[in-house]
Amino acid sequence: MANTSPRLVSRLKRKKRIRKNIFGNQDRPRLSVFRSAKHIYAQIIDDTQKITLVSASTLDKEFIENKVEGKKVDIAKAVGSLIGKRAFDKGITKIVLDRNGFLYHGRIKALSDGAREAGLIF
Repeated sequence: MANTSPRLVSRLKRKKRIRKNIFGNQDRPRLSVFRSAKHIYAQIIDDTQKITLVSASTLDKEFIENKVEGKKVDIAKAVGSLIGKRAFDKGITKIVLDRNGFLYHGRIKALSDGAREAGLIF
C-alpha cells in the first residue's frame, strides 16, 4: 500500500472490524458505500452469490442527465434515492448498510437517508 496515511489506516481498521459482522444474503443484501473527494458510489451486493445486484454513483448517465447541483451532501442524498429506486424496481426492500469504514455522518448519512426515503429498510 503506497498511501499509508494515518486516516487511511484507521479507516481500513474500522472497515475490517465492521465487515466481519456484516454479510449480505438474498433476503438482506449489503449496501456498500464508498466516497472519494469528488464522487460517491453505492452498490447492493449479494455475498452468497458474490454478485452486484444494483449500483448507483455520481458518474451514472441517469444521474448526470438530471444534473443534481448543490452541496456534496445533497448530491449524496440524490444518489441514495436513485439506488433505493433501482433496488425497489428489482424487488429489494430490506438491506444491511456497509459504510466501508467511513464514519456515519455527512455524505454517508445523507445517502442512507435518501435510500430510506426511497423505501429501503435497514
